Order: sequence, then C-alpha cells, then structure tokens
Amino acid sequence: MPQNLDAVAVRAWCRLALDALGRAREEIDSINVYPVADGDTGTNLYLTVESASQAVDAVFTGHEPSRPSLAETVRAMAHGALIGARGNSGTILSQLLRGMAQVLGGADGEDASEADHADGPTLERALRQAAESAYQAVAHPVEGTVLTVATAAANAASGAEGDCGAVARAAYEGACAALDETPGQLAALGRAGVVDAGGRGLVAVLGALVGALSGETVVLKSTAPKSAALKNSAAPKGAAFKSTGSGHARVEAVVCEDLPGDVGGPAFEVIYLLEADDTAVARLRTRLDRLGDSLVVVGGDGLWNVHVHVDDAGAAVEAGVEAGRPHRIRITHFGVGDAHTGPQPPRERAQRAVVAVVPGEGLAGLYAEAGATTVPTRVGEPPASGELVDAIRRAHAREVVLLPNDADLRHTAAAAAAQARTEGVRVALIPTRSAVQGIAALAVHEPDRRFDEDVVAMTSAAGTTRYGELTVAERQSWTMAGICQAGDVLGLIDGDVAVIGSEVARTAAEVLDRMLSAGGEMVTLVLGESVPDTVAEQLEKHVRETYLAVDTVVYRGGRQSALMLIGVE
Repeated sequence: MPQNLDAVAVRAWCRLALDALGRAREEIDSINVYPVADGDTGTNLYLTVESASQAVDAVFTGHEPSRPSLAETVRAMAHGALIGARGNSGTILSQLLRGMAQVLGGADGEDASEADHADGPTLERALRQAAESAYQAVAHPVEGTVLTVATAAANAASGAEGDCGAVARAAYEGACAALDETPGQLAALGRAGVVDAGGRGLVAVLGALVGALSGETVVLKSTAPKSAALKNSAAPKGAAFKSTGSGHARVEAVVCEDLPGDVGGPAFEVIYLLEADDTAVARLRTRLDRLGDSLVVVGGDGLWNVHVHVDDAGAAVEAGVEAGRPHRIRITHFGVGDAHTGPQPPRERAQRAVVAVVPGEGLAGLYAEAGATTVPTRVGEPPASGELVDAIRRAHAREVVLLPNDADLRHTAAAAAAQARTEGVRVALIPTRSAVQGIAALAVHEPDRRFDEDVVAMTSAAGTTRYGELTVAERQSWTMAGICQAGDVLGLIDGDVAVIGSEVARTAAEVLDRMLSAGGEMVTLVLGESVPDTVAEQLEKHVRETYLAVDTVVYRGGRQSALMLIGVE
C-alpha cells in the first residue's frame, strides 16, 4: 500500500518529532558550538516543534468530528513553528516547515490545496522548496550547518522513486550522510570534534517523518561529544531571567551565565515576532544586517520571525518598531559579566516561589502583587512547556508551586515540572483548572510553613473552588445545554456549557445561581476588558440580595482575558 502524506500523518510526524527531539535535546545542546556555544540548540528546536505540534492539534480539535485537510494541517504546522520559533536553529527550522507547507498546501502554483494527501513527487518538491526558502531567509548562509543538511536531504529525495515513504527515507539518509561531513566543512565544528547541532536536530525531524509514514521506529545514533570538558563548556550551567514591559511588546531578557570566555562576536541575541509588510521587512533586513550577524528573517503574509545577534539590542528592537509591530520580544545576553568588574556572583535562591499561568494583564498584575512569578498567555496561544520551565528558573527558588490554571495545560505543566526537577528544583504541581482556583490557592499560601503543608493547603483551597466562565460562541454547535448559535453567550460551569443566553449580565446571574445552589461563602468575578462596570454592579447586587452572608470580590482581567471568570468558594 502506498505511503502517502495526509493530515493524520502530519500530526503523527509532529508528535514523533517532538518525542525524538525531547530524547535528543540534551545531546544536541551539548554539541552546540556554532554560531554561539550557548548550549541551547536542542532546547530551541524542541520548543519550536512543540509549538508546531500544538497548532496542529488545535486545528484537528477545531474540525471535530471530521478532520482538517492536508493543506490546513501543514499551514497550521508552519504557523505554529513560526510563532514559537526559538533561537537561530528554531527560526531556520520554522522556515523549512513553511517552505514545505507552501508546496503541500498548494501555494507554489500547483493545485494541491484540495488534495487529501501528497504523493512522492509532491514531497520531493516540498523538501526542495524547504531548503531553498531556508537559504533565502539567512542573510549570510554558511556551509556545514543545518542549511547544508537540508539541501542534502532535498538532493537525495529528488533521486528517489516511489511513494512518500521512499522519498522521506532517501531524504533522511541523505541528511545523515551530510551531517557526518559537517565537521570538515565548518572549522568551529572540526576543532570541537562534533557535528552541527542544528543539522543533528533536522536529522531527528526527518527520522520522525520516516516513522510517521512507515510506522517504523527510527533509532538515531548518538553524536554527543566524547570530551566531558567540551560538553561542559558548550552548555550553560544556569541562567538568570528578568521580564519587563507590558502590552503587546512584552520583553523577556535572559542572561546566560558561565559561557566560555572566548565566545566572541555580538553580545546579544534578539528575537521577536513582527507584523509588517514585505517592503518594510526588506528595509529591516538591510538595517539589521549592518547591526550584527546571524540574521534570519522568516515568515510572510504579514507575520515574520526576526532573529539576529547584535551588540546594541535596543537598536535591533527599534528597527522592528519602525518596520511594524514587534511583540514576543526576547533578548539573550551571551556575555560572562562586565569586562571591568568580572563575573557577578549568582544571587541567592529564594526558599519558595509560586509560578502561575495567567490569562490577561490585570490578573497578571494581581498575581504578581501576591508574589507569584507569572506566565502571561494570549488567546489561542497556550504556553509551551519551555516557557513554564523558563518561569520556574526566573523564580530562582529551591521550592516552586506551579499553578497551570487551565485543564488543557496539565500535560505541559507536568513536563515542565519534570524538567525543573532534573535541575534540582523541588516542584509541586497543583492541577488548577481556572485562574480563580489559582487565586484561591494564592490566598492561603504561606511560604514560612513546611512545603508539604503549604501545598496541601493550597490544593485544598483550589479544589473547593468551583469555577465558571462566560464566553461567546463562534459558530453553531451542540453543547451540554443544547444547540448554540454564533454570537450566543455561553455560561460554563466546571468546564461544561450549562447556560446559553443572549446577554452577559443575565447569563452570568444564571451561572451564579446554579453554582451557589450548592452553597458558598465567597464569589470571585474576573471581568474581561469589554465587560462594563455596570455588569459587575448588577451581579454584586444580585448576590447581596439573594444570598445571605456571601461576599463578592471583583477584579479586572484586562486584555487577553476571558469575557468573565467566576469562582465560588
């Protein structure tokens, strides 16, 4: 039976690639010596593919009970990789996936957009387009890198005959052979005695494609350096994190400690998403090329991911502001401390911290005031496990209580907790399913008592808080409360639709009545940006007049928050 690439196979590919990169992450990090020996290539590739995989899962969920087309799936994959790309290697990988999507989704002039699967020749063209578009995205391509491996994969695929399985296997074998040659093509790799880390990651991704099409398990050979000294010098021992700013241009600054002293080159890595037109991006490329090196600009159709190494990080961000609307700005300092004063001693770890995923700027401020380290979320863009790990590191504590505040984040949070534990942090994951449960947990948090006692108290407070939510239906759909139409106000209780209404205040009042029918002493309301204060006043009055001895507290969720969150304790 021919092995062709369809939407289901793409989903399997993403999951297998994520698994392969997860297993190889530390190994790839350890051989990361070019362009900067900052020991994060494996991690960056993992986070990029994780974002792509989440986007594919989301498009499948949106099409239930049917399934999306191949074109919709590969476009979601490419978009997810674009918005989640991390580092030089992740940015290039996102462009490789975008190039494939252009062919598999029919954007290259061939009518593939309506096909339910791709055949061998189509996959060959997709791999060729991927390699070519990646070269175009890099300002100054260097051989012996992932670009070389991608081109070798495309060349090998073009000589294959047969279905997608045969093409993918040829591409994989060609990539493996090219990877082995990279130390002889790039002096930095030859001196270190390692293959290219980005190319090693691409081999893992192509191996996953073979597995998705054939059902076989592709076992990749280890490429970890034999020298322990090399491994220790290539990977950073720790990182200190600081988050500043607000609104759409939130900036995360990262200082990589204990990098090798002979790193050389620019001091900062700057990455951001940019909303801009093609003409503005062309000017931006020219300006950033003058500012630094390792310039990679990927994307299109108004959304771009910009990566560059510079000495003046502010100028790189300002260039983005002039070109369009930058957001998700991330700045990493490669330095090892001030050249005159020497490395700064690491700050003392706190004993305990709370890390919470928070929807909305208002809630983020509330959680921060309570002492929590926050991970802000945007609608439709849940955080990846790497972002949670970064937040745990940023909290810089020996003990961390993690509040995911979303039922759909339980696996992501569990993965982040497991990773943090390997780094010596004691992490307790409280499975909060809503931000109002997190508020209840924070209210009883006492950092001075024993860790286990604190976790039990916070878990109990969260567990005894029922949670509700108001949202607006995007389309006609079947729900637990009946059929809703687009534009209806939906009232959810504990994750299930319980009320269908037409007005926010009335729907919220009915949700409150149902939640309070089982009793309660405290009502928490978190209002979205579009909900007027008069709605809160109506609901407070309703609770006061209907239920004795029940208090109501109101918070503003701000931008990116739900229409309304409701908690009853």
